[in-house]
Amino acid sequence: MDRWQNRVAVVTGASSGIGAACAVYLANNGMITVGLARRKERMEALREQVQPEARDRLHAIKCDVRDQQQIIAAFQEIETKFGPVAVLVNNAAVVRTTNLVNDNNEQDIKDVIETNIFGVVNCTREAFRSMKANGGDGHVFLINSITGHHVYRIPNHSLNIYPPTKFAMTAMAEVYRQEFSTQETNIKITNISPGAVDTEIITPRMKAALGDSPFLQSEDVADALIYCLQTPPHVQIHELTIKPLGEIF
Repeated sequence: MDRWQNRVAVVTGASSGIGAACAVYLANNGMITVGLARRKERMEALREQVQPEARDRLHAIKCDVRDQQQIIAAFQEIETKFGPVAVLVNNAAVVRTTNLVNDNNEQDIKDVIETNIFGVVNCTREAFRSMKANGGDGHVFLINSITGHHVYRIPNHSLNIYPPTKFAMTAMAEVYRQEFSTQETNIKITNISPGAVDTEIITPRMKAALGDSPFLQSEDVADALIYCLQTPPHVQIHELTIKPLGEIF
């Protein structure tokens, strides 16, 4: 992690779950870490979870990634206060379990698409601009899902538009790889696709439907992210799938 020391990492959806774990791990590993989420107070509370010497490296900005103007303002604030962005973790995501064929689910579908696709596109654009203008290196992460590669069936549940948005993220990872290269940068892209993770996105009803299937913890994904960051500059882990041992999918 030496080359990332005191450089800036941005984590979206950092108020809980995988995003919170990634923010804590990045700060503990020497990065100035800025969490973006709607629940700023929960991000600020994460300072109690990091090592004492890392607390001054962890910061929070209230930002709804569905709103492009909030994203632009947040990245401008980050660059002004902390410096250029070196690492971006696109983690913010939502899921809705109404059926696609139901009436009156337009808002559910809009929320998922605007968070899971537009949020990633807009945050990555702002981070890329900062990275390219300041040395042309960096690392962008997409926190995807195994549902971005195969639509799994959960008994008595529909994941609505969530799997299609995650399939889009899988394609976006390759588009970003190509664009980062053709624009002559050394920016890496890594698509991390976890299996079931025990976070707020898994409702009690959904967990019950999965029965005895094991779950990853958010820290498992954060640990994988740190592993990817430690690769040499010429090595890119493009796709990383991580599952709990014995998962039913």
